[in-house]
Amino acid sequence: MSTAHGDAHAGAAHIPVAQPRDFTWKSADGLRLYGRNWIVDAAGDDMRIPVICLPGLSRNSRDFNDIARYLHARNHHVVALDYRGRGKSDWDSDWRNYALPVEENDIALAIEKLGLKRFAVLGTSRGGLHALIMAARYAAEQMAGVIFNDVGPHIEMRAIHRIAATLGHRMNADSLTQVADNLKHTIGNQFPSFESKDWLKLAGQLASEQSGGFVMDYDPALAHQLASLDDAAPAPDLWPLYDRLLDRPVLVIHGEKSDLLSPETCKRMVDTHPNARLKTISGQGHAPVLWETDTHEAVARFLQEL
Repeated sequence: MSTAHGDAHAGAAHIPVAQPRDFTWKSADGLRLYGRNWIVDAAGDDMRIPVICLPGLSRNSRDFNDIARYLHARNHHVVALDYRGRGKSDWDSDWRNYALPVEENDIALAIEKLGLKRFAVLGTSRGGLHALIMAARYAAEQMAGVIFNDVGPHIEMRAIHRIAATLGHRMNADSLTQVADNLKHTIGNQFPSFESKDWLKLAGQLASEQSGGFVMDYDPALAHQLASLDDAAPAPDLWPLYDRLLDRPVLVIHGEKSDLLSPETCKRMVDTHPNARLKTISGQGHAPVLWETDTHEAVARFLQEL
């Protein structure tokens, strides 16, 4: 196990800033969906495996800005997607479509539009659940490896209840500083080492300026997905999905303070997989922000071996 110190404001300052190109695609039911595309001009031996970045439940493609720039500078084509109802993608009039199977079909259409014949997936939280599902659709020859950012086949339900209690609340703020304060209030225990500038940076990833204020970048109706949770219901058994990934490499990024991914689940993920490794990020919880150079380098090394 390797451990990175929680220096959230260490980053890729020495990396040239690459600007992604926006792209859109249509869902099967007609929604206009949005993604960001860091395209590489290199070819042949200089071209490294493309990476599809999938965000968390209420998150968006801006979460991957830092690591995408780092990987792009190393000749990886990087794609980050906004699910329906998040970021710049259209909201769905029926909140029941904010469901994993529907979103997985949206992701498949994006992959088809981009013509990606071989790729790796970097999935944060919900994005990692998508990677588990995608293993049934894409063989190892196409989806060559998976990076799970603080998620696995077993999810600690106390974390889901914590998220459910805040999802859809505090959607509006007068300033970015207020957004940062709200985030610190709700998830401060997951990121005890964060300073004011870190909270402001995170706030800028999660909220956009609108009408003189700031609004969180997701449809508040998303909260309905978690509103009907049964406290007595056991967590779903996703280990059979993980078994579909035994034929391709896996990297597990674990936030030391995480209440969603336990050390026990991490150990089982590594112990039961012939080619899995673990990277623990100290001082961070759910989900690690992927800002620090040490994390970038670990991801790049993993991808290089693909």
